[in-house]
Amino acid sequence: MLARKGLLPDGFLLTRLAEDQNQRNRSHCRAQKARFITKTGSCNVAHKNIMEQGRFLQDVFTTMVDLKWQHSFLIFTSAFLCSWMLFAMIWWLLAFAHGDLEPRDPEGEPGPVPCVTAIHSFTSAFLFSIEVQVTIGFGGRMVTEECPLAITVLIIQNILGLIINAVMLGCVFMKTAQANRRAETLIFSRNAVIASRNGRPTFMFRVGDLRKSMIISATVQLQVIRRTVTAEGEVIPVCQLDIQVENPLRSNGIFLVSPLIISHTMERGSPLYELSSQSLASEDLEILVILEGVVETTGITMQARTSYTPEEILWGRRFVSIMTEEDGRYCVDYSKFGNTVPVKMSSLSAKELDQTRGVREGGPSDPVNLQGWGLVRAGRGGFRRGGGRACDGSSPPEPWYTQSEQPQRGAEPTGQKNKKVRLEVIGRRTEDGELGETSE
Repeated sequence: MLARKGLLPDGFLLTRLAEDQNQRNRSHCRAQKARFITKTGSCNVAHKNIMEQGRFLQDVFTTMVDLKWQHSFLIFTSAFLCSWMLFAMIWWLLAFAHGDLEPRDPEGEPGPVPCVTAIHSFTSAFLFSIEVQVTIGFGGRMVTEECPLAITVLIIQNILGLIINAVMLGCVFMKTAQANRRAETLIFSRNAVIASRNGRPTFMFRVGDLRKSMIISATVQLQVIRRTVTAEGEVIPVCQLDIQVENPLRSNGIFLVSPLIISHTMERGSPLYELSSQSLASEDLEILVILEGVVETTGITMQARTSYTPEEILWGRRFVSIMTEEDGRYCVDYSKFGNTVPVKMSSLSAKELDQTRGVREGGPSDPVNLQGWGLVRAGRGGFRRGGGRACDGSSPPEPWYTQSEQPQRGAEPTGQKNKKVRLEVIGRRTEDGELGETSE
């Protein structure tokens, strides 16, 4: 049931301030450790001593998209300037070879037709190169039919200019429409909690979407990164273990129409099975949260990430409800998104709780109905189980046979003589109330 408006108190500000103060105190007490994923979702891993730098040039587009904006703008400007300068040099050489740069008397006879009109220096050639590549065309300079080579250079520069424009436009679009931009409006709770749910310790955190446009086919994946040592003594500094997300649909898919509490039951087989309240502070682990989905408006696959260290996991607390019903619709109060309240919970780990429950179930406190037992000697050899003395001191039950009537046997082969064997019961109560053995 959702809490209606007014049922939950609004005084959770003090709780949040107390949690922040405890968080800072725990951080000061313990030396800050490096983490693989920051709270904003970026990977906190530095790559050093990469010998094969040329591999990045084999995928120029992805390399340019991954660059920072200042580096991208520098590359864009350099690409245009270099192309303009290169073709300006070519146009100047054509004009020089054709004799268009020689001074002429304006009052004399007109000279030969130039390859490109109004080119008198390298500056005018540079301006003509810009006009050709960006298709401005002020009308003062133009290519004539005098030089076929000039027409070929014009075609080559136009094609190269279109390629540069297409590549730069694609890089700018991909950088502005990257999937991590959509992840900025997906928020995770600052702290994760461990509380009892349905009688089992459960790891929980909250995730929400600030936009009205939904994430299609959203899935949540949890992983634990911890340092492990194998049976052979090999130290694995980064060991990734998957954590099963509790979902009635038996999948990691979620419908993120409102903030959800993602939970994981700490049961047998879970990487957090041996985690207790005392060992939490000294654990060397990091829980990664990866949310993937498709943006509804653009159709781009996005991924949002965060992580929780032991300092950010609160034991014995649960999240407060932030959903209310107002005027026939559901409302979400994001001011209480990360607020928690304390709950009664044992400080033992899930493994210790299972061991404790196992001792209680098999201990003397639970009534155990043990059946009576006895030994029956069959002739000279083996023994069979039968009636005997009960553990509670009551009268022993009747044995599985009677003295006067032998148990019915199956039909024996014809011609074989039936042999009668007298059975003796060991452990019957005698008249004196003591156990004794009867003799033949």
